[in-house]
Order: sequence, then structure tokens, then C-alpha cells
Amino acid sequence: MRYIKQLFAVVAIIFLSQNTQAQFFSFLSKEKLVNLENFDKQKFSWGYTIGFNSYDFKFEYVEDLEHAEVLVDKSTGFNVGLIGDMRINGYINLRLEPVLTFTQRDLTFSQFEEERDYLRSVKSTYIHVPLLVKVSTKRLNNIKPFIVGGISTSFNLSANEDHPEDNSFGRFRMTENTMYYELGFGIDFYLYFFKFTPSIRGVFAMSDELVRDIDPDSPYTSNISSMKTRGVFINFTFQ
Repeated sequence: MRYIKQLFAVVAIIFLSQNTQAQFFSFLSKEKLVNLENFDKQKFSWGYTIGFNSYDFKFEYVEDLEHAEVLVDKSTGFNVGLIGDMRINGYINLRLEPVLTFTQRDLTFSQFEEERDYLRSVKSTYIHVPLLVKVSTKRLNNIKPFIVGGISTSFNLSANEDHPEDNSFGRFRMTENTMYYELGFGIDFYLYFFKFTPSIRGVFAMSDELVRDIDPDSPYTSNISSMKTRGVFINFTFQ
């Protein structure tokens, strides 16, 4: 929530700054100032993105056992990447946004009492590749709101999927590849030299990511029917 509040604060500051600038020049010229007037006429455009993320897991169980619930402690991660944008028409763009993402989730298996048994720190480094459709409104002077959605895939460099050790040795394992669907919204701000875009996007895994322990009766994985990632990205894009 802290980062969402910071995002809206940044958006408000930029919006007020743009309004102040526009009003000043309008007063002198009696015309509204439009930045990067021909930017959206390009067939292709490029840029980069930086931002924050917060990843979670959604667990589903074979049996609903309160003492066997897995608790997830989330932390704020960081992501950086590139953007390739193709204009379809004045309102629709197709976007490829490969990013490198760093995150950590701490899992507590509540049926254990000692920390070495109940705590598993899941540190993940993802190569995350979304293919998105961006649907925008008509440009209003120097701003253009939009919604975005699509599918994505990721490669987890820290998955340990094929590692021979499992939770009995203190090692938590996940699948290397995952598919997601994504939904979000944002606002394009047309500044004097570049376009700045803050956005918020939800990421939802479509497949089970848990690699079970070798022991079929493992107290860690035997009661879990599925484990799927859920996440929120707060991105700042420069084009």
C-alpha cells in the first residue's frame, strides 16, 4: 500500500506540473501546449522500465487442515527491463516488455515449531516476458489513460526444480517455467523530451509451480494441491 500511495503522489505532482506549465503558455499564446505532438504516429517505439513488485503465493490444499496452513510473508522486490511497442491504430498498441525481476517470499509451515523446520525463504530471480495489448483513450492535451492486459511467461533462475535435495534438506523447489495472465492500467504523460508512464499491473499464474518432495507423505508438500504466484507490479516507463 505504501508504494501505491507513492505512485499516486508522483502522478499527482506530474499532473499538477503539466497543468501549471500548460496554463502559463496558454496565457501567453492563447493556445494549449501539446508536447510530443507526433509521438503516437510512429509505427514502432522503444523504451525502458523500472519499478517495484510484490509477489505472493495462492495455496490450495488437499484437506483443509488449520494446523498445516502455509503462511506467506511478502517483501518488496525490484524490476528493470525494456519495452517494444507497435502501433495498431490510434487506440490500440501491442507491447513486448521483457524484465528482470528480483523478489523474496518467506514461507512458514505452521505445523512445525523450530525455525529451521518451519521457515523456507524463497528468493526468486525471474526473466519475465509479457505480451500485452494496450487500449488507450483519446489523448487529452498531454495525458492519455489506458488499460492493458495479456499473457506472459517467466523463467525462474532460482527455481531448483531439478535439484536432488528437497525440504527434508531445507531446500524448497519450484518449477522453472510459468505462464501468467496480466491486467492493469496507467496514464501516459507527454513531457517535453519524452513520454513518462506510471502503471499498476496484476500478475496471476495459470499453473501449479510447486515441485513435490520425494517422500509422497512429506509434511511440507503432500497436502498442497496447487501453489500459484500472484503479484503486483508498479512500473515507471520512459519512452
